[in-house]
Amino acid sequence: MLFNSIEFFLFLPLVFILYWLIGAKNIKSQNLLIAFASYFFYGWWDWRFLFLILFSSLVDFTVGHMLKKHTKPPTRKLLLWVSICVNLGFLGFFKYYNFFVDSLVESFTFFGKTLEISTLNIILPVGISFYTFQTLSYTIDVYKNKLEPSKDLLAFMAFVSFFPQLVAGPIERATNLLPQFHVQRKFVYANAVDGLRQALWGLFKKVVIADNCAKYANLIFNNYEDYSGSTLLLGAFFFAFQIYGDFSGYSDIAIGISRLFGFELKKNFAFPYFSRDIAEFWRRWHISLSTWFRDYLYIPLGGSRGGTKMKVRNTFIIFIVSGFWHGANWTFIVWGALNALYFLPLLLMKKNRVNTNLVADGKYIPSFKELYQMLFTFFITLIAWVFFRADNVSHALSYLGNIFSSSVFNNLELFPTDVLALVLFFLIIEWFGRSGNYAIEKVDFIKRPVRWSFYMLLIILMFTFTGEQQEFIYFQF
Repeated sequence: MLFNSIEFFLFLPLVFILYWLIGAKNIKSQNLLIAFASYFFYGWWDWRFLFLILFSSLVDFTVGHMLKKHTKPPTRKLLLWVSICVNLGFLGFFKYYNFFVDSLVESFTFFGKTLEISTLNIILPVGISFYTFQTLSYTIDVYKNKLEPSKDLLAFMAFVSFFPQLVAGPIERATNLLPQFHVQRKFVYANAVDGLRQALWGLFKKVVIADNCAKYANLIFNNYEDYSGSTLLLGAFFFAFQIYGDFSGYSDIAIGISRLFGFELKKNFAFPYFSRDIAEFWRRWHISLSTWFRDYLYIPLGGSRGGTKMKVRNTFIIFIVSGFWHGANWTFIVWGALNALYFLPLLLMKKNRVNTNLVADGKYIPSFKELYQMLFTFFITLIAWVFFRADNVSHALSYLGNIFSSSVFNNLELFPTDVLALVLFFLIIEWFGRSGNYAIEKVDFIKRPVRWSFYMLLIILMFTFTGEQQEFIYFQF
């Protein structure tokens, strides 16, 4: 069930009304309604995968309970590995089995030998990468005694399957979201209004920015041999805004909808295309995943506390694993490695935390230095996005080869002024709203007639520029 579908526009008001009229009596009723609605929402794609999320929930709930019960380190470590193996085992099978089989066959073919191993017709469960990491955070935090295990199975099941962020994040930590299922939620009008506003902005990002950019990004990437380097650069530009509008739009909708039900989710994007270096970009892009890898992989490996070799090793590990998390394709691994190469000079020169403040704070326009830094960071990010979008590494290299050729100075074969104008409008709103949690968070100070006119403009633009409905990109991850 897509957020931008008719089905969801019928589903959400019904769940909202039932939740506050019937479920508001006690915590159990609220959690039961959330769990039932979430399982219905997830089962809309394929009801068979409900057993997968149910089994994962039962395993981690049981492991958490037993971790509390047992104090001996070997037993606790064994329990932790049970959770890790079950969760990553499911993820590895459904997402990476065919990749490893194909890679193994190709490696033997390279040496002149043939392996007869067939791939399987496996359907990737929607959102498995997201809820797997969410449940893992629970068992790891219980193991480290950072969190008391849940005693309420219904609350835990609702936490794992919470429908607003189930299939594409944010990846919530159990320490933040799970305790919210153990207390009764109360309706707060101001929070609901703010949630609707953020959901509206997220929907605008998806329908107007992402889907319209997707039209031209797909056209150019799928027919890259027919275009000059200048048009290919424009295609990469469109993909950059497609993926940002698509993914951050989903996060905004998820966070906004959660507020309707009395939940507070973590911020997942913080205007990453206004970053002044790649380290700042990664503090602002997909924050829930970046911090997950930092806390559960990078720091346990030693982080940046060791010598140069350890810093280089850990940086490449975290970025390559992050790339591999995104998909079973060598393009994602190269994308991760390329970002590691971008990041390493800053880390080794101890400049990776230079830009931690808001860019052009208190100013309407950035300085020339800040503008150059933002444009350079966006450009190298754009180059990396080519690997993310390409079908394979060869496709990406050919695409980039044409960009870095003399044809980059040719006239554009495509110049969709309407979409470029929409992106410019979007960037202006994001720039002036960059100090908030989302771009239009602080429009309350505007007089009501003007504010509502702005909301109507966003809605009109959504209806005017609605094209072919596109799935959210991160559903495939």
